Amino acid sequence: MRLFTTIAALRCYLNLQKSAVPDLTVGLVPTMGALHSGHLSLIQRARQDNAIVLVSIFVNPLQFGPTEDFQDYPRNFEQDRLLCEQAGVDFIFAPSATEMFGNPASDSLRDSFAARAQTQKTAQTQIQLSSLTQVVPPPAMTSVLCGKSRPGHFQGVATIVTKLLSLIEPTKAYFGQKDAQQLAIIRKLALDLNLPVEIVACPIVREESGLAMSSRNQYLTTEQKQQACALYRALQQASKSFASGDRTSAAALAIARAEVAGEPEVKLEYAELVDPDTLMPLQVVETAGLLAVAARVGSTRLIDNIILRNRRPIVAIDGPAGAGKSTVTRQAAKALGLFYLDTGAMYRALTWLALKTDTPISDECAIAELVSYSYLEYNLDPASFIVKINGEDVTEAIRSLEVTSRVSEMAAIPAVRQFLVDEQRRCGTKGGIVAEGRDIGTNVFPDAELKIFLTASVQERSRRRMLELKDTDRANISLEQLEKDIALRDEKDSTRLVAPLRKAADAVEIQTDNLSVDEVIDRIVGLYKQRIRPKS
Repeated sequence: MRLFTTIAALRCYLNLQKSAVPDLTVGLVPTMGALHSGHLSLIQRARQDNAIVLVSIFVNPLQFGPTEDFQDYPRNFEQDRLLCEQAGVDFIFAPSATEMFGNPASDSLRDSFAARAQTQKTAQTQIQLSSLTQVVPPPAMTSVLCGKSRPGHFQGVATIVTKLLSLIEPTKAYFGQKDAQQLAIIRKLALDLNLPVEIVACPIVREESGLAMSSRNQYLTTEQKQQACALYRALQQASKSFASGDRTSAAALAIARAEVAGEPEVKLEYAELVDPDTLMPLQVVETAGLLAVAARVGSTRLIDNIILRNRRPIVAIDGPAGAGKSTVTRQAAKALGLFYLDTGAMYRALTWLALKTDTPISDECAIAELVSYSYLEYNLDPASFIVKINGEDVTEAIRSLEVTSRVSEMAAIPAVRQFLVDEQRRCGTKGGIVAEGRDIGTNVFPDAELKIFLTASVQERSRRRMLELKDTDRANISLEQLEKDIALRDEKDSTRLVAPLRKAADAVEIQTDNLSVDEVIDRIVGLYKQRIRPKS
């Protein structure tokens, strides 16, 4: 693991790595140090997704107010470095405030890391936001929730995050859901500034008591930690009320506030229900609502939140080619009374369009242009799934051998991938679907209520494919050749830089070698009944 404290060294390293591997994927986990299990969960996700993982450690003076805890914010760099090394981080970027913002008066201190660290601790009095180019998020997003009591905080966050994204140019950047307002603002920032990075939200990691993990938990005594659990209880009680059918803000907030009021040592700053993306207040949750709370326990300010979803369940089925996902997903959707989302058909539809228009799939720029002017329509009824592209029904045409032979190549193109992930998420807004693909549970619907990884041996998948080809013009292909083809497809799908095939950590694996389709369906239905309480 490497450590860089200067921008020059950071850029040199990244340029060398990207020169050696042009399509290198880089995952960034921005932190202020004082790492805990929540940070490690972000690192683990980044490690799964990317060839290189970078952790930045920088206590950003711009996001602390004059009366906030910048001077006393927990700093333990050696412990952070050890945790990063154990987690498989490739390198750490730990600049000083002088390095990030410049300060001629402190240039003489550049000769040692210890001096730079001291410069950072006193930087708040030396660096004025007014002297810097600023990144100003929409006031409607920064003046609510935590922004009410922390003026300028999110402007400081946006400025440093933009600097990091500009310097590192990561493929993906990982942020915790605990800082939900920050997450929404950074997503908006990346979208509005057309930054070529995917912002990945990772679930809140909690202590056994339910207390959301935070670097500031170090300030709490054992007794205060128990008192602070009132925040999590408030969210849970409001969630139960929501699940029972009352989708109003008034009900959720009344319950949350009453629960916190039962713990006198917890001083509630706010409890609000807002749209998770825009942060606008909600009266009724139509699809999703962010229930966010902030409070002080002693002198420590804590935040927590939960997403309240008004949607039917989502079942995500992933697995390798030839595992029978399409057949199983369609029938499982019918058995569960849910809609069928054939994501493979979406990739096939775009592949068909490229072939029809003689757009070379090898020309990624031309494909990106083609995709930008395309629109898809679906009938998600499992009994009669239909897909149209630009108004033309291609449900049968996309199953041709020509399309089949090129669809993996098409699926590896980033522009195609991003377009269809957005389409799939749009289809899942209200839930009630069973979706299948290569990374449905890992990336498209990471919050799916049930995740299945459907697989079978190469030999079994080859045998099934041989039966499918029995009455086609490829009936003379050998079983040995089919096994080679499927093994090669597996390797391509699992090693491709964009959306590689892998099993989600919380997915249930079903090995289908000795199972009939009906037996597989029965298992999925059983898991659904066991794990999911049906919603109206």
